[in-house]
Amino acid sequence: MINKFNRIIFLFSLWVTCPGLVLAAPEFKIEIKNHLFFPSELTVPADTKVKLRIFNHDATNEEFESYDMNREKVIMGNSQTVIFIGPLKPGDYEFFGEFYPKTAQGKIHVE
Repeated sequence: MINKFNRIIFLFSLWVTCPGLVLAAPEFKIEIKNHLFFPSELTVPADTKVKLRIFNHDATNEEFESYDMNREKVIMGNSQTVIFIGPLKPGDYEFFGEFYPKTAQGKIHVE
């Protein structure tokens, strides 16, 4: 029978020896081209921390902004960044590019 202390020791040793197995978050990619997000709509799992890798292919900077997810981050031109979101409840969460809000718009569907 495994007691609580042994379970904690086991999980800690697993985390130390294989951190990628325990801490890996699903990764999704978004690209910025011509001041547009591709894809503009993305579906991610509910109640899960998610890694968004955002590639800005434009020469100009863009800011990923979402009031719904409480996130904002500037992505320099011709570069990439990572933003973690969640865990989120099921629903739709909007985001936009603050520097080009009329064209750079998107939505994350959480299921």
